[in-house]
Amino acid sequence: MILAQSVSKVYRLYRRPSDRIRELAPFSNRTHHTDFWALRDVSFQVEQGETLGVIGPNGSGKSTLLQIVSGIIEPTSGRVSTEGRIAALLELGAGFNPEFTGRENVFLNGEIMGLSRANVESVFPGIVAFAGIGEFIDRPVKEYSSGMYVRLAFATAIHVEPDILIVDEALAVGDAVFSNRCIRKFEELKERKVTVLFVSHDLGMVKQLADRAILMSEGKVVAEGDPSGVVNRYVGMVLARQEAEEEPAAGGKGTAAPSFRHGDSASRITGVKLLDAGGAEAGALQSGSQATVEVRARFVRAIESVVVGILIRNRLGLDVFGTNTRVENQQLGPFDAGDEIKVEFSFDCQLTRQDYTLTVATQNWDGTSQDWLDDVLQFTVIDDKARAGIASLDAEVKWKKI
Repeated sequence: MILAQSVSKVYRLYRRPSDRIRELAPFSNRTHHTDFWALRDVSFQVEQGETLGVIGPNGSGKSTLLQIVSGIIEPTSGRVSTEGRIAALLELGAGFNPEFTGRENVFLNGEIMGLSRANVESVFPGIVAFAGIGEFIDRPVKEYSSGMYVRLAFATAIHVEPDILIVDEALAVGDAVFSNRCIRKFEELKERKVTVLFVSHDLGMVKQLADRAILMSEGKVVAEGDPSGVVNRYVGMVLARQEAEEEPAAGGKGTAAPSFRHGDSASRITGVKLLDAGGAEAGALQSGSQATVEVRARFVRAIESVVVGILIRNRLGLDVFGTNTRVENQQLGPFDAGDEIKVEFSFDCQLTRQDYTLTVATQNWDGTSQDWLDDVLQFTVIDDKARAGIASLDAEVKWKKI
């Protein structure tokens, strides 16, 4: 378990090194530094066996938070309580001696974690197999590529049987095979009730792996909860800030608040419906049947052209299918303020049985949002066939005895 209570971390920034000495001089009442708050009053809890994802823009305090939880640095105020052995993978090759071989570094890290040599020897074959670096295990790690570094470091961290695993964006340098291997390992860790705290800029991985997520901005937690919802908040915050920077509002600067709904409000979506094959509004669809998404919008100001789009996500928040009127070669416009529009997207629902969400948007031709509504509707696909994956393709089976 991890418990963080009102954790803050402040750094003193000096313009030049001599300012430190001036500030310490006797009878000097002048301040020669400025305070930078890397973290400010951060509180959260991760239960045993839970996986918490941490997302946010660069400089938001994510790495500082993980270093404090790992015990590498002390908070300025607040406290962090952890229960159990912690394995942390915070930096590329952190804890590795570049002159030692991979084998030597594995045993060194195991001893640092409190394992006996016999314990490390018992898990060593699994570490080598998971890392997949072959004969390089007996070469100095200074000869490793970045990918080999992180594969060995991650393999070591997860095989020392930690109670808490902390990972800071280390998996970004791995290839697709290694990433899939890590995802399967995370699922195993969940089954073993290992507590996981990880930072990632891969929002799809956060949706897939995390039980909960927190969004950090400027050293504070600004959102916490379901991974899909928190990721939507983050995407909305980023897009809103980009639009604010490109078109600053009259009267001064402003920080856009994160939201599930974002855009420049040139148009507003007034209605969204999911219709079944008979044209009735539905919350469940039969796999393989025709479905229609109806989107209604009203224009707040005159627009030359508009793009209307839809996006279907699965229960993990991963994009399943998306299209828009521009992709489908439909030119919409011009429109005057007060005009309304209805757009229908019809398609065959070739999806497997599970829950999905529907996101809709009106956009400018350059892709910036007018009105974007994340996960505005939820629906279920039903099917008597328990097919795996997402796509439910019509398969024809032929066989004969030979």
